[in-house]
Amino acid sequence: MQSHCSFSSESDHRYAKGDPVPLYANKVGPYQNPSETYRYFDLPFCPPAHVTEKREALGEVLNGDRLVYASYQLNFGEDKDSEILCKKLLTREEVKSFRDAVKQDYYFQMYYDDLPVWGFIGKTDDQELKYLLSTHLHFEIYYNKDRVVEIAAISDPAHFVDISEDKEVDVVFKYSVRWKETDKPFESRMDIYTRTSFRPEHLEIHWFSIINSCVTVFLLTGFLATILMRVLKNDFIKYSRDEETPEDQEESGWKYIHGDVFRYPSHKSLFCAVLGSGTQLLALATFIFILALVGLFYPYNRGALYTALVVIYALTSGIAGYSAASFYRQLGGTNWVRNLLLTGCLFCGPLFLTFCFLNTVAIVYNSTAALPFGTIVVILLIWTLVTSPLLVLGGIAGKNSKSEFEAPCRTSKFAREIPPLPWYRQTIPQMVMAGFLPFSAIYIELYYIFASIWGHKVYTIYSILFIVFIILIIVTAFITIALTYFQLAVEDHRWWWRSILCGGSTGVFVFGYCFYFYFVRADMTGFMQTSFFFGYMACICFGFFLMLGTVGFRASLVFVKHIYKSIKCE
Repeated sequence: MQSHCSFSSESDHRYAKGDPVPLYANKVGPYQNPSETYRYFDLPFCPPAHVTEKREALGEVLNGDRLVYASYQLNFGEDKDSEILCKKLLTREEVKSFRDAVKQDYYFQMYYDDLPVWGFIGKTDDQELKYLLSTHLHFEIYYNKDRVVEIAAISDPAHFVDISEDKEVDVVFKYSVRWKETDKPFESRMDIYTRTSFRPEHLEIHWFSIINSCVTVFLLTGFLATILMRVLKNDFIKYSRDEETPEDQEESGWKYIHGDVFRYPSHKSLFCAVLGSGTQLLALATFIFILALVGLFYPYNRGALYTALVVIYALTSGIAGYSAASFYRQLGGTNWVRNLLLTGCLFCGPLFLTFCFLNTVAIVYNSTAALPFGTIVVILLIWTLVTSPLLVLGGIAGKNSKSEFEAPCRTSKFAREIPPLPWYRQTIPQMVMAGFLPFSAIYIELYYIFASIWGHKVYTIYSILFIVFIILIIVTAFITIALTYFQLAVEDHRWWWRSILCGGSTGVFVFGYCFYFYFVRADMTGFMQTSFFFGYMACICFGFFLMLGTVGFRASLVFVKHIYKSIKCE
């Protein structure tokens, strides 16, 4: 939403009695549809003589904030009893727009000295089926010496106007202000927003869910590790015996496909592009967590998160170029340009197409979620002048890297035939098995994240989220290794793509959870909100798929190289 430092150029948050304190009106919209927001003065409130917009940072614009100076005069330390904002004869069209807003539970949001202020436009009287417009706003402001610490906006219950009928209505918009002294320190003034979002019992649920996840995960990974160790130990003993007694015996098991296990995958260029993009997204997630743990994304600094995502994504594109090109070189690829184009477009392409569609929808709705032309130009410039050059430089460095693909076994000239496999050994059932365990580890935390992104909750417990992220990475690596082993044990050597699909399958589970959240847990309605929710969640889940698929493959590669090094390959 609004960044903490954005007003510091105008003020250091210190005021003398009677000083004007900046109050900005931000946006209005249906409470249950967080993406569907409109400019404050799209509703026929009392506009100032000339509407002055505040200059905003990139992240604030991406968040749909459009701040304008409001007409309320809330000077520091000055009480007001019943100040008239304006008298107005609402036309039938204006009455209708207010009535529609009240029907849809519209809220408004403002910022006073960088503190968010909310309220509802009006209320519905369900018994008499009346729509009532609030005309008197009462501000309660708490201050500590020369600083504002807290503010609340309350609709005065004695001042509501009935707007149920289609006729002109005379209204007088008023406001009152009451200043109260408090000993709450200025530094902790944002704490209240964290507390209202997650009450102490929620925090207990969080820690309980984390401990529960940790125990489950460690038990399961320990169980898998023990089985794998014992099975591998038996395999090594068996294979070393086989070498000592070379009678004509039926060969079976993973040792006997050593001539095929390092056969390069089909669609090399795409394979390396997936690894490049996945590595970049993993780096992006790690940097975002570092910034979050340092405390950059405190409540209502949501603009900072969007800015960080854009900037860090641009700066990490060199990692994608290097990862993709160096691995492509190891696999003996030659079409560098195609490989880099694929790497650059694999995640950005779908994201850009989704953005174009959703921005068009937002423009049709005249919503503040539609990005202004200037912002789109800025993002395209970042992409052209930072992302693309870094991608190419990373690609050149990767192409010239000296690393070789060191396979412990030589690959045979002809591929060994894969024996017929039962249905549960096919790709889809294996993906379901692979995705279920990591998804169950993050399931409880997902609700809180969704409620924060697609609701009005504030998410601040990044330490818990970081622990969940680490658990997710470990479990994904372990489960993919286990499934790769079981795949090789039945002499199916096509593990390259399978390890990516199995690792990334958690992304598919998260997308499935989106449907549950939308239809069961949320009250979102309307075409715009639905398309925003599923459009952007599809992109996030695709990013998840690429990132965890890369983790799955990298873990499997280390494991496969390790077990084949331990046996003598002819």
